Amino acid sequence: MIKTLKIEPLTKEAFAPFGDVIESEGRDYFMINNGSTQRYHKLGEVQLDEQGQGIINIFRAEMLEYPLQVKMLERHPFGSQSFIPLFGHDFLLVVAPVGDGSMHIDPATVRAFRATGRQGVNYHRGVWHHPIMALRDNDEFLVVDRSGPGNNCDEFYFDESIQLSIELD
Repeated sequence: MIKTLKIEPLTKEAFAPFGDVIESEGRDYFMINNGSTQRYHKLGEVQLDEQGQGIINIFRAEMLEYPLQVKMLERHPFGSQSFIPLFGHDFLLVVAPVGDGSMHIDPATVRAFRATGRQGVNYHRGVWHHPIMALRDNDEFLVVDRSGPGNNCDEFYFDESIQLSIELD
């Protein structure tokens, strides 16, 4: 099977099966700090199992080479994982639904999105996704995820007969 993934714009509606889009554009807010700050409240939920704790990290990523063959996806069964760009650069996402909990991904369900530098994402627990896909070298992302006991990262490698690729416009 050979499939080139169409890169879709990242919208709240299109990304809903995979998680939350973290952005202020078009979202409700309320005023805090004596009226000097707009609070865009609960744009995503940190999902944790009962043994984990939420942690905040910075990831510094290099740009991958395109066209890119998607060979693997990962998931975090015990907690959600959020990526928020710190330098305001666009980045790519490749995702597949949670599925039935097995270690299998239907290639027909894999989708690609382009996030603007003003959008972050929160992958829900168990959502398959490609590791960070920066579009510039040394790009940085604020990452909120889970720390705690257990293996919180499953990896799925596609059979070599399956070729999923991404080409930049």
